[in-house]
Parts: sequence; C-alpha cells; structure tokens
Amino acid sequence: MNISTQQVLAGPILRRVETQRLVFWMATQASCRLRLQLHSPQNKTLTLEPQRQQNEVQVGTHCFIQLLDIELDTPLAEDQFIAYDIEWCRADDDHWHSTVAEDPELCMPGEPFPKFVLRSRLDRILHGSCRKPHHPVDDGLLAAESWLRERGDTPERWPAALMMTGDQVYVDDVAGPMLTAIHQLIDTLGLFHETIEGALVSDSEALFASQYNYYHRNDLLPDVRSNEPLQKHFFEGARKPVFTTSNADNHLVTLAEVIAMYLLVWSPETWKPLAHGAPEGLTPEEAERYQREREPLARFVAGLPKVRRLLAHVPTLMIFDDHDITDDWNLTADWEQTAYGHPFSKRIIGNALIGYLLCQGWGNNPDAFEGLTLKRVKQWSAAPEAAQQDALIDHLLHLHRWDYTLPTSPKLVVMDTRTRRWRSERDLRRPSGLMDWEALSELQNELLHHDAVVMVSPAPVFGVKLIEVIQKVFTWIRKPLLVDAENWMAHRGTANAILNIFGHTRTPANFVILSGDVHYSFVYGVKLRSQRGEPHLWQVTSSGIKNEFPRKLLDTLDRLSRWLYSPRSPLNWFTKRRRMKVSPFKPKTASHGERLLNQAGIGYVRFDEAGRPTKVVQISHDKRTPFCLDPGD
Repeated sequence: MNISTQQVLAGPILRRVETQRLVFWMATQASCRLRLQLHSPQNKTLTLEPQRQQNEVQVGTHCFIQLLDIELDTPLAEDQFIAYDIEWCRADDDHWHSTVAEDPELCMPGEPFPKFVLRSRLDRILHGSCRKPHHPVDDGLLAAESWLRERGDTPERWPAALMMTGDQVYVDDVAGPMLTAIHQLIDTLGLFHETIEGALVSDSEALFASQYNYYHRNDLLPDVRSNEPLQKHFFEGARKPVFTTSNADNHLVTLAEVIAMYLLVWSPETWKPLAHGAPEGLTPEEAERYQREREPLARFVAGLPKVRRLLAHVPTLMIFDDHDITDDWNLTADWEQTAYGHPFSKRIIGNALIGYLLCQGWGNNPDAFEGLTLKRVKQWSAAPEAAQQDALIDHLLHLHRWDYTLPTSPKLVVMDTRTRRWRSERDLRRPSGLMDWEALSELQNELLHHDAVVMVSPAPVFGVKLIEVIQKVFTWIRKPLLVDAENWMAHRGTANAILNIFGHTRTPANFVILSGDVHYSFVYGVKLRSQRGEPHLWQVTSSGIKNEFPRKLLDTLDRLSRWLYSPRSPLNWFTKRRRMKVSPFKPKTASHGERLLNQAGIGYVRFDEAGRPTKVVQISHDKRTPFCLDPGD
C-alpha cells in the first residue's frame, strides 16, 4: 500500500439508515472532504454534502477516523435498492476521487456500486457476536456475505440490519502474528505513541522494544505483589486481579494498538503493506505457537474483502461486551475499584473504550456524543499527550450514553449491560447486576406504548440453567471471576426487575431478545406460568461469529441440563425465573434432543407483523441450521 495514493484505509461501513439520515464510518490516510452520491435505477445521480457534519478525528500522522452524517431533504424510498458511492477530496485540492473506483471489490458481482435497502419494517435481521480472528473456524461474516449475495435482486428479502452484539474485537486475546501486524501498521500510519504511568515501561515505544512485547504482557500487567494500590485480591494466588483472562499474553495496551486492531479486522487494505516475518527473540515454544496461529489468521485475512463488502451493504449496529475492552470488565465492584484505582490498568481499559467510541459507538448514535464528548476527543487529537488522554478516559468512564434505540417497527432497543452495573452492597466480590435500578427504569420507559420490541442484550437474559448454577456455586465460594459469573439472574435485584418488566401489563405484548456472548446458539420461548397460549417472549442467541465452545464440554452440559432441569424437575423452583415457563426450541439437526447448537456463523431472524419470530436460522459457511419454532416439534 502506497500511502501517497491509497486514500481509504477502511470502510465505508454503513451504520445508521433512516428515511432522512444516513451515517457512514470510514478511515482515511489524509484529512479530506467527503460527499455522498446516490444513484437511482434511472441512472440519475444525486450528490449530497454532509449537511449535518463530517466529523474527522486524527489518530496518527496518516490516519483519520471519519464519520459522514448526511441529512436528506427528501425521504429515501423504502424497500428498494439504493446505490451509492462516497467520494473524497484532499483538503489541499479540489479533485474528487471515487471510493468505488479505488476498490471495485466493494460492489456485489456485476454491480457498478454498492447498495443498501431501507426496510419499512424490522422484519429480518442478521445478528451475532464473538469474532476472534485466530480462532480455527471460518468467519461467520463470510457466510453472511454469501447469504446476502443470494438475495441480490430481491430487496424485500434483505435484512433491515446486521446487529453485532458484542466482542467485535478481542483486545485481551491477540495472536502473535496479529500483534506483529498491529505494530507494523502503527509504524506505517504513524499512529500516535503515548507515555505510560505505573508500569515497568515508560511509553509505548519502550513497550514495543521490551522483552514483554510478545507472549509476556501478562508479566507486565498490574500485579498484586508489586503494585501497592492493588493489595486487595480477587482470589488467593492470583497474579492478575484486573486482567483475568487466561489469554492475556498479548493483551493490547496502547490506543494505537487498539485503533490498528480495528483497521485490521475490518479492512483488507491495511494488510497489504505488511511483512510477514516472525519477530526475533521468541523461545522455541513461542515460535511454534506463533506459526500455529498463522494459518487461521491467514484464512481470516483472505476473507476480509467480502467482509468489507458486507459492511458496506447492510446497516451495521454494534454494542460492546467484555472482550471489546477486557475480560470480566466491571464484573464486580471489587474489580472496578481495583482496575480504576491503578493508573496503568485504568489507561489500558480507557484506551479500549476510546477505540470503541471512535470505531463502534460513534456510528450507532452520533447525537449521543455531540458536545463535551467530541470536544474531549478533538482536544486529545490536537494534542495527543498524557493529560488530554487521561481527561478523555475520565470522561468516558463516567459516560452513560452507550445504549440507544432505533425508531423501527418493531422498535429496536440496544442495552448497555457493562457500564451501569447494579453493584452488590453485601459483598463487593459478588457479581454486579448487568443493569442498575435507574437503567432498568429508563429501559421500562422506552418500552411503553409499543406492541412489540426487539431488545439487544449482549448476555442472554434467559440462559442455560445448569451453567448459571455452576456460576452461582463459584460465587458462593467467592471466586466468580474463575467462571465469568455474569448473567442476568446472578444479582437478585436485577433479576427481579427485568422479570417484572417482562410481566408488566403496560409493556409490549411481544419481546424478542437478541444475544450472543456464550459461544453457542439457542432459542427459548418464554411466557408467564399463568399465561395460556403462545409465548410472548423469545430469547434468541447466536454466538459466535468466529468462536465456538469446547464441543465435548458443551455436549455434557447440554445433556445434564436437560436431565436436571426437565419441565417437571423440582430443581426449577430454586431459580429466580420460576414465575416464567421457559421452553427450548430444538435445532432441526438435533439427533439426541440437543438444545444448544455449537456452530460458528451468523444468526438470522424473521418476524411476523406482530413482531414474533417465525424463522430462526444459524448460518455458517457450510450449513444453515434452523430452529423448530414449536417446542414440541
């Protein structure tokens, strides 16, 4: 990649699409002006300048994050294909360049431009979570692109959105070859370096040159035995009270690393100038691991042109989960006190949150970050020094505007289950509720006066009972971090509040909850035990996009859960959801009554006019597995 001629680094990613508003995310190598061209079937071209604003944030010498926010005078046509191109012009000249001309692979085969459909109803949606680049399964976004190409001539069969429900990146679990690419891209684009406080290295350059850089970052991360502010243990014998992931060997630290990771997981362009040699100084075991990680990562990179094409064609919405920031993020009040009480761990977490804001959260709901948030971002961008970076991090850690809604039919409500936790008052080491009382009250207000709602919760509200019981046992022995004991039923206040919302007479008649997180897929129908007829709530979980649960372990847990928690089992009376009857829908491929599907890919849900799911399918590269929407089937 020649940085003097290749302008667009990543994108365009189509974000929000409304009748009179379009939002696109891009990354470019130079400061530039952007404009949108819409192409009608009659070959008429409408050129639109960003009437709201084009926001540009410089994150390196040759890297600018762009958010193109177009306000339309005339509403867009619904349920029709709309072709487009984004043109760019350097700030120092008036010559406009076409993004499509620069990369024709953005278009579907045989098409001159990328296109999208503004659906009149949220009647079809793609969704999934957990996309780990070096996991040895095929990328579910490739399956989604293939599925979309099959519907190339039928706009009414296109999904209204692609909902990514968490762990779009794994900041805390990075392959050695990916870390090499990250550092090469930092050098190529001149992404900003930073100073570091409270660590064994003084700045990012010292980190990259240190013995800790590859496979030893877990030795660099805050340690209770060497950092005085971290004297409170999460559990005895632990050396990493903050970064509890077992895969922290290459945990990202700097903001430049986080920005580079986003560019590398979304764009093939960013890989083109990179060399592929292994770093020096690896032990034989590390060198073997490095080579082992190469092959799945190479397959991931080979699929990125299709991923880029998919994200340019379907409105894509996102919400964070823990791996977007770090494993067990805000799981307990004790975790929070420890993490944010040390400058190094606070900086690592804050850097990941800045990366999420710039690359994910901003495009979900641009209005939420107008004013002080963007002012802080621009102040840091203009003077990328420690004081400005810390001020931005402090602001984001207290920001409660990550959730959002879309005025679709049915309404889409995306919940923030990470930053507004209901902390335990009895024991700071007990899991916090996923949403506190204030957040749940706001959620209930969002649900009023709607007949149907599609809710997005990164973690399933209704999960596998046996797994929840195992998590509860570890909570009893005060070791919740060992099993990621975060589920909606783990905190009594949160559990009672969310179940009351579902049973309230003034909330919608039909709920569909879309979730991910758990690395397997399942569908439940839920109704009050006093209710007759069909369910009024559906838990639809699709996970992972590029991740899977250990197969033998999942089979065992699935079987035991069916035995121990059968419909007539008295054990059901010991659960917090006993007021509701939960009926699992089997995958059609189930041969022995399995309820859980271990198949990486992307989920697809089709809704009827009342907002009830009529079809649920897990789509992967080699199979499409529907769920039976009749519990007795």
